[in-house]
Amino acid sequence: MINLSELERAVLEKLLQGTHPFLVRLNSQTEFCYVRRREMTGAGFYTYFEIRRAPLQIYDIDLRFGDVVAEIPGLKNGAGFLLYVKNGLLDMLEGYSYDETWPDMIPRYILKYTSGEKRDLTVLDGALGKPE
Repeated sequence: MINLSELERAVLEKLLQGTHPFLVRLNSQTEFCYVRRREMTGAGFYTYFEIRRAPLQIYDIDLRFGDVVAEIPGLKNGAGFLLYVKNGLLDMLEGYSYDETWPDMIPRYILKYTSGEKRDLTVLDGALGKPE
């Protein structure tokens, strides 16, 4: 079984941070989350998850969201991330650069929200069908 990289784990933690009920439910799945496979694309990666003994899902929904970006040495324009949810379960994490070659090693990075210090979850609420 492949383990999450340090960067993948940190990005997942940042993406799932907060008290929003949907984020809390997804975060509870990380305890049962394993890497099924990882694909390197040259400009980023796809990490596919397998959830074993998943807790009950509260949303039967497919969506993707990503409001986390990273400053990474060697990437002039940084990196972005998308988390894919399928049938209410963690499915895949995508990391991508902006038309640059993804570094072979990432010894350090700084993660931020695209909205700044205060996270804006209106996009997530919209995807879940809640009024903004």
